[in-house]
This record gives sequence, structure tokens and C-alpha cells, in this order.
Amino acid sequence: MIRIDSVTKRYPDGTVAVDRLSLEIPDRSITVLVGPSGCGKTTTLRMINRMVEPTEGTISLDGRDIMRQPVNTLRRSMGYVIQNAGLFQHRTIIDNIATVPRLLGWSKDKARARARELMERVGLDASLARRYPYQLSGGQQQRVGVARALAADPPVLLMDEPFSAVDPIVRKGLQDELLRIQEELGKTIVFVTHDIDEAVKIGTMVAVMRTGGKLAQYAPPAELLSAPADEFVEDFLGADRGIRRLSFFSSAGLTLATGPVVTAGTTAEQLAARDLAGAPYVLVTDAEGKPLGWSEPQQLPADAGRLLSHGRPFVAGTDSLRAALDCAVLSPTGWAVAVDADGRVAGVVSQQAIAEAIRGAHEEHGRTDAKVSNDKVSNGKVSNGKVAG
Repeated sequence: MIRIDSVTKRYPDGTVAVDRLSLEIPDRSITVLVGPSGCGKTTTLRMINRMVEPTEGTISLDGRDIMRQPVNTLRRSMGYVIQNAGLFQHRTIIDNIATVPRLLGWSKDKARARARELMERVGLDASLARRYPYQLSGGQQQRVGVARALAADPPVLLMDEPFSAVDPIVRKGLQDELLRIQEELGKTIVFVTHDIDEAVKIGTMVAVMRTGGKLAQYAPPAELLSAPADEFVEDFLGADRGIRRLSFFSSAGLTLATGPVVTAGTTAEQLAARDLAGAPYVLVTDAEGKPLGWSEPQQLPADAGRLLSHGRPFVAGTDSLRAALDCAVLSPTGWAVAVDADGRVAGVVSQQAIAEAIRGAHEEHGRTDAKVSNDKVSNGKVSNGKVAG
């Protein structure tokens, strides 16, 4: 665990970057520091590995004051990933990744073997090992940066806006890769971002900071979205925080309809024998049960060119209610297509049915949130809507 206790960073000109910050960062989790520019999130991150020295207060790692540890030893126990990767341009990819093991005295063969192992873990093709950073895309360079930070198997990983310089598609892939790696390795990760969507997606805990380095709220993402501590946090989360909150509600409870699902080749006459209660559209699948598109019942049998797009399906029970609602909203029929893990149709669901499930989920989570809040208050762990650090 990393404990930040009443830490202040004041510069000689009087500027206070961080002001009496107290925070407990749990072991084997991703803690995200998020907030507007000038809120002290990067300064806080750099104080953890002593790239910046605190003016007041203490930071401890597993109960040991970091100021009492040799700075080089401390830094080598922590992986560090920055924006644009910060790679050595004159070194090959494999030697970039092997940097810290070599500094720790590993042999070249052992360090390079570790580098190859990590290239596979972060999704880099082995053929890239002998290339140089300028020969890689931005997303690939960031993966190299993550691999280099993990090379000596440090218990702590510090990440300073590592994905902010890449496009949204690559960024999503890197976020997913980080979550996968974290599930496998269980590091203590402190992650800085200005993007609340990124914070909510990857964070186990999220610390929202104000300008001047003050903590506004520290909570799990679902709690943050459901109960902002004050107007500042509510404004920072944005007007669509209710939609974001749906990411934490499973689609497992949705009732899927299978009646409006037919196999290609079904005729209007065959369909008439089924009780569809006047369904305006039916979903046509191929022989394997995978979706082809929507058709009006009277247009059956329909060739592929006449079918309406089935849109992006969601995976039943795995994806969230937010994903299901998004699929329904984007569908030309207003119905979302649910598939199983193999892409075969599990059923369809209307916007109305999803809305009813959302209301039920909000009511259930409201009862749970109330119980959790009462438990925290009774244990003395909440004060004025803020989680004590």
C-alpha cells in the first residue's frame, strides 16, 4: 500500500501545487488521479518516486517512509510510463525494454529474454525486437513503454497520461491491454489522466482533485458517478454521468426475445404461422445463427442486399446495460441484437425493455448505495461526503 499523509508541495515562489493531500492507495489495484490542469496530479505522482520532493508530510510504501530509502533503489522498484513513451531513440526495442534489468546487473541474454517475454505480454510482435522507436507507431511505442516499466517486475507502476497522445481507437486498445495485464500481474498502479471516461473505465479507485492540489473526492467509479461529493465533482463528471454509470450495470438481467429471430430462407407464409404480436421487424440470421440484418415480415424471404443493418450487437450477460442501450439507440429498428461469446444470436431486446431494466438496476443500486453509506458512516470512514484518506 502507498500512503500519502498530509503531503504539501510548495515551490520557492510560493506556488502550492499540492495542498495537504492524504490518500491511501490500495495494493494490487489501479488508482487514478484525475482533475483539471494545475490540480497537482502529476506532481503527486512524481513525489511517489521522489522525482519531486514533498515540502511537508510523508509518503510511505508498505509502511516505510520513502524519504528514508535510497532514491535509486526506490525508483528501480517502481515502473514509470510517461506520455509519448520516452524511449531511447538510439536503442532497439528489445534493448529499450531491457534497460532496467541491465541496470540491476542482469546479463544481456537474461535481460533480452525477459524483454521478449514482455513484448508478447503487451501484444507486440516478436519481429519488432530489432527495430528502433521511430519505426513504430505511437500505439506500439506506448506498449514498449509499458513493457519497459514492467521489465524488472516492480510491485508499483506509475503512469503519467500514458495514452493521451494516441488516437481514440488505439487508446481504447491500450486501456483494454492494461486491464488484461493488471488482471494477470496484480500490480499497484497509480495512473494520471485528465479524461474522466478513462478514469472510470480503468480505475479501481478514482481521486478527483481540485486546482491547487486539494482532494475533492476519492471513491470507486460507480460510487463517484452515483454520489458526487459536491458541485465541482458533479461538473467535472459531466452532464452524461448517468449514462456512464450504466457501464457498471450488467446486461445479464435483460429478458431477450427470440420470437422475432428467423433463419435466412424463412418465408412470409411460414412466419405468419408464428405468433409475433405484429412485430414490425424480424432479425434474419444465417444457418449458424449469426445475424445478417433486419427485415419487415412481409418482405421475407429477403436477400442480403435488402436487409437493414443489424448494427453492432452486444454480448449477452458480459457487456453492460450501457452497451445494450447504445446498440438499441443506433439500430435502425430501435432493437438491440444480443449475441453469445461465439457471435450467435441469443435474442433481441427493445429500447423499452432496456429502459425498464435500467430503472430496476438504479433502484437496486440505490438501496445498495444507501446501505454502504450507512455502514461507512457508522464506521467513521466518511466525512461530509468525502472518503477519508
